[in-house]
Amino acid sequence: MQTQRSLLEERTRARLFAAVGFVVVLYPAASSVPSPLYPLYQQLFGFSAATLTVVFAVYVLGLLGALLVVGGLSDHIGRRPVLVGALALEAVSFVVFLLAGGVPALLVARVLQGIATGAAITTLGATMVDLAPPHAPQRAGMVTGVGTLAGLAAGAVGAGALIQLAPAPTRLVWIVLLVLLALSAVVVAVLPETSTRRPGVWKSLIPRVGVAPRLRGEVLAVTPVLLTSWALGGLYLSLGASIASSLLGVQSRLVGGLVVTLLCGTGAVASFLLRARPVRSLVAPAAGLLALGTAVTLVGIAVTSVVVAGLGTVVAGIGFGAAALACFGVFAEIAGPDERGELFAVAYVISYTAFSVPAVIAGVGSGLVGLATAAEIYGGVVVVLGALAAAINLVRARRRPVPA
Repeated sequence: MQTQRSLLEERTRARLFAAVGFVVVLYPAASSVPSPLYPLYQQLFGFSAATLTVVFAVYVLGLLGALLVVGGLSDHIGRRPVLVGALALEAVSFVVFLLAGGVPALLVARVLQGIATGAAITTLGATMVDLAPPHAPQRAGMVTGVGTLAGLAAGAVGAGALIQLAPAPTRLVWIVLLVLLALSAVVVAVLPETSTRRPGVWKSLIPRVGVAPRLRGEVLAVTPVLLTSWALGGLYLSLGASIASSLLGVQSRLVGGLVVTLLCGTGAVASFLLRARPVRSLVAPAAGLLALGTAVTLVGIAVTSVVVAGLGTVVAGIGFGAAALACFGVFAEIAGPDERGELFAVAYVISYTAFSVPAVIAGVGSGLVGLATAAEIYGGVVVVLGALAAAINLVRARRRPVPA
């Protein structure tokens, strides 16, 4: 009887783990849905590439604010209340998108979506750890990492397909997302509370970001790789569809979504396939692949070749996935239990700053020097930064003593 009960509990736990994994994928998928829609919104509302990147960047501001303020809230009031609030706010953002009639509505929708996503991702990550099988605790991190990249890829290509093949391109995708969000609400409704309440709620809302002195050398070495990968991701998610249509002559909205999918989908596959490799061994190769793939993509844009640009994006995507696995894996290795919260807050701040600020600069620059020149300069900086990051970490790897 006891064995049967244990098996039942294990199966229930596995089902809940998979169900929460679905929600983990949904949030990044929703965040990438606007990427293939941006050119369409530009046509409808008549705004510039600079305005487009501002619409993209306010999402990151909302997300960072939520990460820093409510990132640890679920440790005090429980996972379910935070997830319920995040789902409700995400639903409001979808409705604002659905009814949007201009740039102000897009800005409001993206800010709300950023706050909802920031509140959800840390809580979902903690819930995955709570539900992970005792014999495989690392599965939570792997599923969260791969699921995030897979979600970014799925959201972009799914939105691109609906825009290209279905009616009401700026409406239907948000209705579909509302239905998926309702399924997520069912998951949260049946989810047992996995965290006990504890005092310190108000203190947990005070943003804390810091790196212990003993960790600074490792963090500084990995930071250029973080900057390179997330800056490249920001370019693809903000201006990728516009570059495909304006510079490569691709008019299909589906292909515009595939631009993001090539980068993030390849990254998800690479992360999964490399999951057993030592994370430190991946840092330098990841940076090198980011630089190489971006360089090949720039060549494809210069000669107006979709095939060459696509090949470069795939190579960069392998680097993108390896960089995510390596950087966050190194942070998890070097930090003690009482250092992880603040260290990962620093990692997210670095990542999302690189994700948004350069993209906004590129959007403003495209209005001054043209989209092609802005993309070339942006890509050139990514190539140089990636090559530099690879060189730094190769030197560090050679100097690192070999363990007995």
